[in-house]
Amino acid sequence: MRIGILSYHFPPEPAFIPGSLAEALAARGHEVRVLTGFPDYPGGHVYPGWRQRWHHETHSERLSVKRVPRLPGGAASTGARMAGYLSFAGSATLAARRFLAGIDALYVFQLPATTFAAAAVLRLLARVPSVLHVQDVWARDGADEAGEGRWAQRLGAAMTRIYRAATRIAVAAPSMRDLVIAAGADPGRVRLVLNWTDERIFRPATPGAAARRLVRRDGRCVVMHAGTIGARQGLETAVRAAAALDRTMDLVLVGSGGAERRVRGLAAELGAENVRFLERRSPVDMPELYAAADYQLVMLRDLPELRGTVPGKLQAALSCAAPVIASAGGDTAELVERARAGLSCPPEDWAALADRFWLAATIPPPTRTEMGRRGRAAYLREMSLPAGVDQIERLLYEAAGRAAEPRPIREGISPNAT
Repeated sequence: MRIGILSYHFPPEPAFIPGSLAEALAARGHEVRVLTGFPDYPGGHVYPGWRQRWHHETHSERLSVKRVPRLPGGAASTGARMAGYLSFAGSATLAARRFLAGIDALYVFQLPATTFAAAAVLRLLARVPSVLHVQDVWARDGADEAGEGRWAQRLGAAMTRIYRAATRIAVAAPSMRDLVIAAGADPGRVRLVLNWTDERIFRPATPGAAARRLVRRDGRCVVMHAGTIGARQGLETAVRAAAALDRTMDLVLVGSGGAERRVRGLAAELGAENVRFLERRSPVDMPELYAAADYQLVMLRDLPELRGTVPGKLQAALSCAAPVIASAGGDTAELVERARAGLSCPPEDWAALADRFWLAATIPPPTRTEMGRRGRAAYLREMSLPAGVDQIERLLYEAAGRAAEPRPIREGISPNAT
């Protein structure tokens, strides 16, 4: 088929889902055309060596990528972010008529940032069937800012329009299906497709001496949180829990974000010497750091829209065979418990999380290793790149009203693979 892909982010940004999907579909013989912006994530500045301009296209065998200008997307205010979203919508719509002409189906990687562009492009290509891969139902990052409610209302209305227009909808978490249907989607068009991770990077590793020195300070149990330190994670809960166990375990926070100053301040206020902060690291460094720790911490606040969210760090940890502690509700905790890949507790309850930290520290290393093995088996079975591409390809064929071509049975992926 001739497949269009619309995505706000695309490699070299850390956008491995649309990037790996485009490569995999092209490798399967489809002609793939990607419409995206110039790389600026996460800093909000176009990457060195890139310059925003019209008529920027790259081509390889069966894969073409067209980039269109947009306002910087990393600004802190809600209004500035929305200006970036709207500017991408305008640029993408202008380019879509020619670049996406003649495609059989359109895949949309649906983040809030893509919403206005998706609504405009779907309206422009009214007869082209579409598959919407929903990653986030509501944009709440600026919930405390003046004017956020007005923009959230506009985003919600645009999302409802595209849910109703999409031929097929894939949701990235089980409970997200109910949220999408409540927002206007036809239940018969919605399918679950769990996200995968960048499997070229996130795989079981052996920690080197440098990683051990960075992560481990003594023989105590180490719980690591790697990723954004933001409003959605609620890492203050983890700091309070760790402070209560200062002689039992260490909490290592790797990354940065809007809530970092507040989280650092709380750790200092509580005198939590067992809480340490490491600067953001390249993704290629993370598997060794994961392996140097004993557990990976996945945290989400107790918000209704987050119960249907599975953060990407969970797939990364499972793919690396790292046991997990989940302080979250809904789908994240359920996936960890179902895979028997670690421990879980309700979100935003520091006493319950302290209990999980204490229990984690008492579990012997062979049992932790078995947790990680079960987590990786669940990842390979339910969340891997081949499994996800199979499902998206099938939805694209369904949307286009065509019979899917038979695929050979894949060998070499076993539930016990490490």
